[in-house]
Amino acid sequence: MNAPFPLRTECPPGTCICGREALLSDPDADLRVLRLTRAEEKRLVERLESLTSLPELQRMEALMQAQLGIVLSITPSARGVRTVRGISIQVLEQPGLCRKIRQSIPAAIRRSMEAHPEIAYAIVDAHDLLGGT
Repeated sequence: MNAPFPLRTECPPGTCICGREALLSDPDADLRVLRLTRAEEKRLVERLESLTSLPELQRMEALMQAQLGIVLSITPSARGVRTVRGISIQVLEQPGLCRKIRQSIPAAIRRSMEAHPEIAYAIVDAHDLLGGT
């Protein structure tokens, strides 16, 4: 299939279950996620690691969803948050989204929260204000 943009190269056989081939064979599929080449993934991870505030994180979330179709779920634990590990960061599964990316994005966000704990505090505060537990 010829896409108007460079596509992410496929993972080695047996290492990933992203469904890249099924996505490419579907003429109505959303191929935006395949724009995230390995070089672009590296740039994205670097940007996520350098976040310094919740508004920056929210802006990156919106950009990832608009440009790549990647949806994040970031919520504090119902049992309370003592460290950044108490905040659940998940990349929702979608066809074409590599397992490695689903792991590297949350890890990069955690690293930025560890460097700037005010991001985690703002997430917890925002969740409390919105009627969370």
